[in-house]
Amino acid sequence: MMKNKVLLTAAVTGAGDTTGISDYVPVTPKEIAESAIESAKAGATVAHIHARDPITGGVSHDRDHYREIVDRIRESEVDVVINITAGGGGDFIPNLNTPAAGGDGSWIQTPEERHAPIGELLPEMCTLDCGSVNFGDMIYLSPTGWLRDHAKLIQQSGVKPELECFDTGNLRFAKQLINEGLIDGDPMFQFCLGIPWGAEADVETITYMKNRLPENAHWSAFGIGRMQMPIAMQTALLGGNVRVGLEDNLYLTKGVPATNEQLVEKAVQMLHANGLEVMTPQEAREYYQLRNPLGGKK
Repeated sequence: MMKNKVLLTAAVTGAGDTTGISDYVPVTPKEIAESAIESAKAGATVAHIHARDPITGGVSHDRDHYREIVDRIRESEVDVVINITAGGGGDFIPNLNTPAAGGDGSWIQTPEERHAPIGELLPEMCTLDCGSVNFGDMIYLSPTGWLRDHAKLIQQSGVKPELECFDTGNLRFAKQLINEGLIDGDPMFQFCLGIPWGAEADVETITYMKNRLPENAHWSAFGIGRMQMPIAMQTALLGGNVRVGLEDNLYLTKGVPATNEQLVEKAVQMLHANGLEVMTPQEAREYYQLRNPLGGKK
């Protein structure tokens, strides 16, 4: 973290089954882009992007959807660092009748397929999920061999990976990628906390993971649901960057649905109340060496 300045990410939609719970979750490429733009106006440094199927509201890996989202953001008058998910298709739904193939809803993509939107659109940042994890009753599959291949593709593209760690084993493997020379520059880590059944969303977990980072690492953390704001505040006070948004939490207060910009505004106010400022997109580009020429406005 830059002294007294925090990189604030707005994760605007995610891939979860949340559209039936909140009317504010953006679905179409236009809605997702507009929500990212409004989040930037509210103070977000970074917009973290997933695409959704405009008809069903479910996850989409269609490059056309990503292209429209990114083009709309880049063509706007608002500057924001673009961070596209590279998680891609890793959803495996166990099924005893088809144990090798999985059940309905399983969707597995190769590293090349997961990387395709990144390689074409060249955002400044992308996420790299650093291992497999149980997501409730689903398994997110990201084998180590695939991760090495994926890290190489990201490295060749010049995009800065955000190393997402859902548990301590993910952190260990992320450091292995660094040791193997597959991550350039000072690494950026993201601790993903409170997701069933990954790492707990509490200060002890943040401290444990933070204390095991390489000396030159930058880091961020987020909590889901009601822990979004508490984890954001604790993370900032411990020297990390923060993330809020409808991907991780749907409510402004108990029972009150939120918009992305409202969550960003709340985070900005909370940071200001504790003597912290939010980094501008250009400050983030310079400080974190986000060098991709197509990433955003200069």
